[in-house]
Amino acid sequence: MNILDKIIVDKRREVILKKSIIPISQLEASVYFQKETLSLSSNLRNSTTGIIAEHKRRSPSKAAINYSFTVEEVVKGYETAGACGISVLTDGKYFGGSLDDLLLARASVHIPLLRKEFIVDEYQILEAKAHGADLILLIAAVLTRDEIQSLSLFAKSLGLEVLLEVHNQEELEKSIMPSLDMIGVNNRNLKTFEVSLDFSKQLADQIPNDFVKVSESGISSIEAITELKPYGYKGFLIGENFMKTDNAGQAAIDFIAQL
Repeated sequence: MNILDKIIVDKRREVILKKSIIPISQLEASVYFQKETLSLSSNLRNSTTGIIAEHKRRSPSKAAINYSFTVEEVVKGYETAGACGISVLTDGKYFGGSLDDLLLARASVHIPLLRKEFIVDEYQILEAKAHGADLILLIAAVLTRDEIQSLSLFAKSLGLEVLLEVHNQEELEKSIMPSLDMIGVNNRNLKTFEVSLDFSKQLADQIPNDFVKVSESGISSIEAITELKPYGYKGFLIGENFMKTDNAGQAAIDFIAQL
């Protein structure tokens, strides 16, 4: 069983447990549930930089990245830097995140927030909305076409945008549908953790222009972005590169200023 399979097994258990503790009615009563969402896709279309900055404490491939900042410090720094949106990892076991991180981020900034999570159930989309997210991530590697369709339509019914993540042509072909806003190509193979920008380059032509193209993972230099822009990419998700520094917000300011 690879790491992705393990995460999904744990996630399904976690969702069953949470459903037994927090009823949907409680999520729907959240102050954020009626809030109008912000559009990351339109921010990316209108941006010259396209940076989606990520709050991430650790990952399965890098045990600890950074535990020294508060969520507020990181996300305010990202907003000041001019990021188009912020990705907030909410998985606890493997990434050291939580829904509280999302809530704190929402209270701190006024730009679109992505709930970065391994979504396998509509309940998690309700959680995202209740904690102030503007969009969700769906990962093609762990979902069937029918699941992608039903989860993305459910998200849209709540006013949330959908970023779908693919890693290869097979995942892309099964996933293209009108209920998506953005298609992200993960440059990191989630099964082997190998990273290469070639994944984004190879799939670029096959992503219809109706969707905003996003390149994710392994982007650590201005050169990488310059290399990917001619392929039609409007969004670039960067986490570790900022989080591994002494000041994530300042690192983002310096990086975006060079763009």
